[in-house]
Amino acid sequence: MTRIGEKFTALRAEGRKGLIVYIMAGDPDLETTRALILELERAGADVIELGVPFTDPLADGPSIQVANERALESGATLDRILDMVRELRHETQIPILLMTYFNPIFRAGMERVTQGARECGVDGFLITDLPPEEAADWKEAAATAGVDTIFLLAPTSTDERIRIAAEFASGFVYCVSRTGVTGAQAELPEDLHALLDRIRLQTDQPVAVGFGVSTPEHVRQIGEWCDAAVVGSAVVNIIAKEGRDCVDPVGRFVRDLKGDPSESSAANDAIIDEPQE
Repeated sequence: MTRIGEKFTALRAEGRKGLIVYIMAGDPDLETTRALILELERAGADVIELGVPFTDPLADGPSIQVANERALESGATLDRILDMVRELRHETQIPILLMTYFNPIFRAGMERVTQGARECGVDGFLITDLPPEEAADWKEAAATAGVDTIFLLAPTSTDERIRIAAEFASGFVYCVSRTGVTGAQAELPEDLHALLDRIRLQTDQPVAVGFGVSTPEHVRQIGEWCDAAVVGSAVVNIIAKEGRDCVDPVGRFVRDLKGDPSESSAANDAIIDEPQE
C-alpha cells in the first residue's frame, strides 16, 4: 500500500474526509513549489497533486494552461520534479501524486519513469489522456514499481467505462464533476450526486471529486457524498497573483477550505475562472 492508500485508510478509520490540493510543479519555480508543499501539509492538505508541465495541456482550463507556461519557463522538467520530491522526503511523508500527460512518460520510458518515481518517493500517477482501455502496459509498469494509478471518470462515462476504470485504478478514483476542462466555478453541478451514485455501484475504492471545486462550501458538500475533494485552479490563481510570495496566502486559503475558524474567507476573492463552454 502506498502513502495514498494509507492516507485514505486512516481518514476512513478517523471518520474524516480528505482534501487533495493541486499545484503546478515549477510555478513560479521549483524552490517555491517545495515550500508550498510543506505549507500545504501544515495547512491540512491530505494529498498533494503535483502537475508536470506540458506544452499541450488539453484537459486544463485557462489558469492551469498559463501555469504550465510559467513552469516551463522556469525550467521545470519531469526529472527535476522527481529530484525535488526526493529531497522533500527528508522533510515530509505527505502522499504525492503526479498529474501529467502520457507523452512525457512515453518519451522517457514507462519503466524508467515508474521506477524513478518510486525511488524518489512519488506515490502515484494521474495520466489525464490515458484511458483505462489502453493502459495495460502502463498499469503493469506502475504495479511492478509499486505506484498507484488513478483514472478520471466524468459525467459522460458509461457504466462499462466506470467498471473498467475502477477495476484498473488503485489509490482512489477521481470523479470529474462536470464536462469540460479544469477551472474554479461558483457552483457544483446539480447532477454530481447521481454520478457519484453510479460510481459507488461499481467500486468500494475511495472516490475524490475535482474540477470546479473552489470554496469551503464545495468541500463541505463533497465531504457529505464521497471521500475527498480536489482543489486546483483556485490555488493556482492565488499563485499567479502572488508569485513567489504565494506560500502564506495559499496556506491561509487551504486552512479556510478546511474550516479553520481562525482564518477568514478573504482568499476566495477573485479565484473563480471564467465559465467554460
